[in-house]
Amino acid sequence: QVQLVESGGGSVQAGGSLRLSCAASGRTFSSSTVAWFRQVPGKEREFVAVTNWSGVVTTYSNSVKGRFTISRDNAKNAAYLQMNSLKPEDTAVYYCAARRSWSGTLTLSREYDYWGQGTQVTVSS
Repeated sequence: QVQLVESGGGSVQAGGSLRLSCAASGRTFSSSTVAWFRQVPGKEREFVAVTNWSGVVTTYSNSVKGRFTISRDNAKNAAYLQMNSLKPEDTAVYYCAARRSWSGTLTLSREYDYWGQGTQVTVSS
């Protein structure tokens, strides 16, 4: 069992940066695949980035590639999403998610077993 708690959201102007954190509890976090998703009202949850258990392998959505960086620190049971050059269209609730294995597409919300409560990110123009 893994429990996830996001933090670090807030309001920022376009071009600014934020760093989201995902604090995890549970012995299996260090072997889990961890991802970030985001969601705006009325839309499906959208894949943002994913990293494997070691943090060495990462994948990003085209919309954030080159601007966002996913990372993790297994010693601290934590994952992060560094968001730079933020745009108004990045405004959403951001969720941390985890699953046991590195398999499947890794970009669908239904593939993940554990979710945090989300943190709001608002980017103004």
